[in-house]
Amino acid sequence: MARNATGWNPPTGWLLFGGIASAAAVIDLVTKSLLFARLGMPGLRPGIVLVPRMLSLETNLNEGALFGMGQGMGLFFAGVSVAAIAGITAVMSRRATRDDPWLVVALALVTGGIIGNLYDRLGLPGLQWHAPLERVGKPVLAVRDWIHFELPGIIDWPIFNLADTWLVIGAALLMLVSLRTPPENQSAS
Repeated sequence: MARNATGWNPPTGWLLFGGIASAAAVIDLVTKSLLFARLGMPGLRPGIVLVPRMLSLETNLNEGALFGMGQGMGLFFAGVSVAAIAGITAVMSRRATRDDPWLVVALALVTGGIIGNLYDRLGLPGLQWHAPLERVGKPVLAVRDWIHFELPGIIDWPIFNLADTWLVIGAALLMLVSLRTPPENQSAS
């Protein structure tokens, strides 16, 4: 197999991408399942305090997106998620993308995060609302969140999950990758 100038084997790009995206999605979904099995739906049981007044585990449902914006637009965000996965797949089909292991890792983390939250938005966990009364028994089409970070008096971060973490790390990596200086032989293209 041909290798690029860095010694990276481009077909390995698809394997790395698929492995990281799959692992990220599975880890996210397993942790959500475990925490919701232990704590139940939001408000049913008290959370688990890991670091007093800083870090706890508590269940929450987000029918919106980033920081809870767009509540009730879950199907719209599901459509955006599918489009994003299609776009990432198209970008991954380019040899230049697969030649760059950092870009592959970044796109894989974003994809894993998207898949984890998309699974929830489509109602695949099979949860049903327990409140309010008019929603009792209806399927939950919301992202399951469970990590609560706060610094009293400074910040009370919205409850999030590992898929959100993968998305943020992947986006940060994409930003760093975009700031790199291209190698001399690629600067003209």
